[in-house]
Amino acid sequence: METVPQFFRAGPSPQVRLFFFALLSILLMVMDARFSSFSGMRQTVGMIIYPLQRLAYIPATLLDQAEELINDFHLTKEIANLREQYFLHQQKLFRLQMLEEENAQLRKLLGAAQQTEIKAIMAEILYVPRDPFNRKVTLNKGNSSEIKAGQVVVDDQGVIGQITQVHPFLSEVTLITDKGHSVPVQVARNGLRSVISGAGKNNELELRYLSVNADIEKGDLLVTSGIGGVYPPGLPVARVENIEHDRSQDFAVIMCTPIAGVNRNRHVLILSLTAPIPEHPEEEPKHTTQQERRSRAR
Repeated sequence: METVPQFFRAGPSPQVRLFFFALLSILLMVMDARFSSFSGMRQTVGMIIYPLQRLAYIPATLLDQAEELINDFHLTKEIANLREQYFLHQQKLFRLQMLEEENAQLRKLLGAAQQTEIKAIMAEILYVPRDPFNRKVTLNKGNSSEIKAGQVVVDDQGVIGQITQVHPFLSEVTLITDKGHSVPVQVARNGLRSVISGAGKNNELELRYLSVNADIEKGDLLVTSGIGGVYPPGLPVARVENIEHDRSQDFAVIMCTPIAGVNRNRHVLILSLTAPIPEHPEEEPKHTTQQERRSRAR
């Protein structure tokens, strides 16, 4: 008698198999619900497949982290732009306040000074020395960012100092509180001009070369006068803190407190003055006869 090969033998019908496995599933669920027979087995299976679950979640986790990094980058860039705009608006506000307190003659002088273009570059303070006698800080911008020695450094309150050393990617700022640093200033209330110098301490400046009968009071605001062409006019520098009048001396002893400070902000602005180029400079023609020159002189 011929036998049917093993792979051609007919097994249970699909309906029978479905019924059997459905009944087996119901029986297992009832046993687990009533007697908690498979809790240990579930925990074992869960521990076995946990690494597989973590591997399956890796693509989704990497995608979420990439989205967070992109969002953080855009937010950081937007915050930096807003901070730079804030600093620029603060400097414009200081200059406008200064113009309102000037008389008509000074307004003309400042009007001519306003034609000078002021460029600003934002920088971050990298290092503040712990030495109490070292009044210098380090910024993260240098020659590669077109920073030059002599440029003025300000924050959102006023003048901080001046660039004194420049490296390829770093620059050093000498603070106005340094003992060897001086800034031409004037009293915002009456335009009285003088020079303020550092005292070598954090919160002390000395206003020099003012006579004992000079019109200056405690609380007066001192701003840059613009003399010398280094500091633009109208930037807040300090407030008068104490005045000592000694008739035996030629000048009064006036101590001031700086308006700005490196301990208040991480970011500063580096200013540079650029003289405007006239659109139509008036030059004498290269080819002029001697007779034309005489007629012009007449």
